[in-house]
Amino acid sequence: MKIRLRDGSGTIDLKYLYEDVDRYGNVRIYFRRKGARKVCLKQPIGSAEFIAEYKQAFAGKALEVAPSQGLIRARANAGTLRWLIERYYDESEDFSLLDTRTKHVRKMVLDAICSEPFSDENPTLMGSMDFAGMPPLAVRRLRDRKKGAPEAGNSRVKALRQVFKFGIAAQYCQHNPAREVSYIKTGSQGFHAWDIGEVRQFEAAHPVGTKARLALALLLFLGARRSDVVQFGKQHVRAAEHMPPALRDVHAGRWLQYTQHKNRKKKPVTLTLPILPELEEILGASPLGDLTWLVTAFGNGFTSAGFGNWFRDQCNKAGLRHCSAHGLRKAGATIAADNGASGHTLMAIFGWSTLKQAELYTRSADQKRLAASGMHLIGAGQKTNKSAQQS
Repeated sequence: MKIRLRDGSGTIDLKYLYEDVDRYGNVRIYFRRKGARKVCLKQPIGSAEFIAEYKQAFAGKALEVAPSQGLIRARANAGTLRWLIERYYDESEDFSLLDTRTKHVRKMVLDAICSEPFSDENPTLMGSMDFAGMPPLAVRRLRDRKKGAPEAGNSRVKALRQVFKFGIAAQYCQHNPAREVSYIKTGSQGFHAWDIGEVRQFEAAHPVGTKARLALALLLFLGARRSDVVQFGKQHVRAAEHMPPALRDVHAGRWLQYTQHKNRKKKPVTLTLPILPELEEILGASPLGDLTWLVTAFGNGFTSAGFGNWFRDQCNKAGLRHCSAHGLRKAGATIAADNGASGHTLMAIFGWSTLKQAELYTRSADQKRLAASGMHLIGAGQKTNKSAQQS
């Protein structure tokens, strides 16, 4: 497994490590060598302490178990914010339907909130506050403590909105103070969208037949998220003869059908997409895994996070340190919109449930087309004025 070092010096490839999820929904890193019991590594991933812990496990030495910090916690007092959050964990159907990783992140956000003081003047922990009378000001303060990382601040607001939404539905409380606090406007465009030149640069560094080129093709030609790409395999392929005649008239080749990983438990979206000739060529020239086309050096399927880190390394090797897997999905949407795809066409390709996301791309494409068709009018106006002056 590739581990990104916390000191920023790069990554290191460590054997016998894998991710697993414990019974509480927490993502853990385990060391497991054939014939030996698995060992949970508890230090922060990528830290010097983590590397030392790994070396100790690799040498076969028993790891010292440090006293647990905060893992065993008394139940919160009724009426406190911590109590409401615990009810949310235990009783909320919406929370139970979240992906394991999303649950883990949501818990980290809410647990951190409970451990913070109300203010510099008031050391009372947020978790011990009376949630029924919690003012929007408290939520705003929690948000603004993350001004340097606005998305983290917005995550706090979002998490608390969900907690109080649950509380109202369960009749634990009557108002949602987080609804009265807006998100921080970041002005960020999110992940960098690749341009054609960057795609060509990656292709030059990773020729057809390499795993990196296969990953690029799956991301670009299927418009899929990394959480879906790591699942793709032969079980998702549909032969042309198994498709309705009307679809065979549109695309005579093979098709790929899958249910998107995101929101698969709450609002599952199943997509059926043609496998383009460009992708077929690369699939035919690439070494493929069995149930997942993309596999690690050990022959196992990637986790979504593991694939993201690995693909980032492939981008770095191509001199594209600012590029990522998600940026290819944005690039595909941009290319399709520029080539005339409508909002509903983009929804069908990328699995969006509303036009809002698609219109981000169609508006940009429309602007380019309208500017291209109308820009000559500025020049025409200049010529008209010049002719009038000469006469």
